Amino acid sequence: MKEKLTNNIPLKIISILIGILIWLVVVNIDNPIVTASFIIPESNIELVNEAYIESTGKMCLLGNKPTQIRVYVTAPRKVLNFISATNIHASVDMQQVVALDTNPVMAPITATVSGILPGNIKVTPEYLPVQLEEKLTQEFPINVTDGDSKPGKGYEIGSQIANPEKVKITGPKSLINKIDKVNAYVNIEGITKDQTDEASISIIDKNQDVLPESKMAYLKTDIKGKVTVTTKLWAVKQDVQIIADYVGEPKENYKVENIYTVPDVISVAGTSEALKLLSEQGNTITIPANKINIEDADKDVEVKINIKDLLPEGLKLTTGSSDDVWIRVNILPNGGHEYNIPTKDISILNKRKDYQVIFQTDKVNIRLGSKDNKILKNDEIHLSINVEDKGEGTYELPLDIKLPKGYHVIEKVKAEVKISKTTKRGE
Repeated sequence: MKEKLTNNIPLKIISILIGILIWLVVVNIDNPIVTASFIIPESNIELVNEAYIESTGKMCLLGNKPTQIRVYVTAPRKVLNFISATNIHASVDMQQVVALDTNPVMAPITATVSGILPGNIKVTPEYLPVQLEEKLTQEFPINVTDGDSKPGKGYEIGSQIANPEKVKITGPKSLINKIDKVNAYVNIEGITKDQTDEASISIIDKNQDVLPESKMAYLKTDIKGKVTVTTKLWAVKQDVQIIADYVGEPKENYKVENIYTVPDVISVAGTSEALKLLSEQGNTITIPANKINIEDADKDVEVKINIKDLLPEGLKLTTGSSDDVWIRVNILPNGGHEYNIPTKDISILNKRKDYQVIFQTDKVNIRLGSKDNKILKNDEIHLSINVEDKGEGTYELPLDIKLPKGYHVIEKVKAEVKISKTTKRGE
């Protein structure tokens, strides 16, 4: 029996080898070993051991011009069918840089693919240029923004406070210097009571664009997770009257006729305590007398002030309101008065039949004087305007003023009119 097993051993070995060879041929024909290449974008490349560079006071930053990284993988065709660029992990080891005294430094690129031996993976180029920049840390306040969202009707934002209120950002100097502000967005659409939200921060550059993720990857903040934003609402109060006073006395033989503010009413928002106090004061805001001085004036005195700076604590102007208020003190000679005459009461002289004349204001102000200081009634003042020889267009024309005996015009007055042809039906 033993002799039979040992008979023709060389022949049997040859048979086995031929079988293996045939199997290899069949396998390679059906599933050959091939090499495929994959392009890896820089966004898929991880910098490792950056702490080695940061220990020198510098930070890593890839160049502005992207480098095309190509990875060659050798494996059976059926294995390669399941491999894509997303399956390839590429890393740049900063601890293995060629030299630190150059800028950029050249750092080796390593690629790994699950199930593929390192000897079957090749990367080109083998080194990636990495910029080294001074590491900089800067603190920024967190700016709360609501976008286009607005609270419910009758409410304004009184205050919005982020917690924490500021953030420290560390990164390459050139990138830190591009930061303009740090925003935390919350949605307050339609809210009618105070609320607290969690918000992510976004970094805004000096072009007012959000810093892209590719740049954010180089930055580190001292905030872990989200910030908390507390929004407090204030109720709105409309038709708050503005009153003003003045200091000084006009020139001899002159008097103060009126004092006006433009606008004369405003809308404010405030805390419940501040609005209650405002109500107790007759819903008025008083502009201090020292804001306008009429000493020795012989004509109108007009001053612009910032009303926002004069609002009591706990009040603010509503969104969209102008900060500016004009105060005008009318100064007239003794015996003088100002009259407001509706433009509909002004006679239009020499108007062509096929034209129409429209005044651009609803009234005109005229100033008249008299020795006895008696005030006229409006129907005792007769105004007219002459549009003779005037075609289509807008004109500023003098007013003719006829008065009872003993009265005179202090200042000449003009009125603006628009003249146009009358449109007939069917035209």
